[in-house]
Amino acid sequence: MVAAVRIVFFGTPDFAVPSLEGLIASAHTVVGVVTQPDRPRGRGQRVTESPVKATARAHGIPVLQPDRLRDPETMAALAAWSPDLGVVAAYGKLIPAEMLALPRHGMINVHASLLPKYRGAAPVHRAVMNGDTETGVTIMRVVPALDAGGMLARVRRPIGPDETSVEVERDLARLGVGPLLAVIDQLAQGTAHEEPQDESQATYAPRLTKEEGLIDWTLPAPAIHNRVRGLHPWPHAYTFLDGARLIVLNSRVAESARGSAQGSDPGSDPGSDPGSDPPPGTVVEVGRDRLVVAAGRGTRLAVLEVQAEGRRAMTVREFLAGRPIAPGTRLGARSQ
Repeated sequence: MVAAVRIVFFGTPDFAVPSLEGLIASAHTVVGVVTQPDRPRGRGQRVTESPVKATARAHGIPVLQPDRLRDPETMAALAAWSPDLGVVAAYGKLIPAEMLALPRHGMINVHASLLPKYRGAAPVHRAVMNGDTETGVTIMRVVPALDAGGMLARVRRPIGPDETSVEVERDLARLGVGPLLAVIDQLAQGTAHEEPQDESQATYAPRLTKEEGLIDWTLPAPAIHNRVRGLHPWPHAYTFLDGARLIVLNSRVAESARGSAQGSDPGSDPGSDPGSDPPPGTVVEVGRDRLVVAAGRGTRLAVLEVQAEGRRAMTVREFLAGRPIAPGTRLGARSQ
């Protein structure tokens, strides 16, 4: 029988909730939770508690929300909980070395990538944006360097060609629970095995910026489609129509005028004169349920769902009912 482990949990967003709930339901004890301070969230910017805080409060678990982890009061509070292990899942801040050393088993992290690929803040979004066909979860040792610790377990998951980062991240959050609990049992039994990361293979997944959402229509349609689904739910991929911002919520790669199949290699030479193509960003087809837009290298993107400034999300059919668009209309930068 595995001895119960006293765990302090560090996490903030929805991604961390399944891990916390799995720990609460296990034979181990969550003695306290550390999460980010309450912040304005959503369109109304109301100050609300994080999903992890709400879960902890629902189970009567003590919560700390320090602005700075190095504050002596925070260290003293954690020490008073006498944790054997720290578990981190999308907490949002680097944990100082003196805090990592507090639990006797150290700290482990639930990271949403197959390390050493995509260290950093946005591993799922970057994987989808880059068109990766596989991702996963790594349970790793937390060290002072960013996501560089030894790997204790990994589990893989395919990425579908039309899946958004929301769908992938939601599934990874659930997928990581089993490996996390198995690793904790191994640590308690002294049987855990750490595999060092290959530093030569390390890549980084920096935090997303709003500026990354602006669609560059000169990119091939598959690359634009990957950005549409990877930048969901924030900052979203967007373009401009008559100077007004238009968010593209859903898309598909369409067959181009040159007859190239959906999902063809965006770097291949389609084999016709590029001068015959309409300029990238030109609406080339208006259907009941989609707008087809010219993209780079003779490719086409079918836009299926949009959201205009100050409006709700709409299918293209709904949008066109109130705002007709003719073929030849240009989408692009605000000043275009």
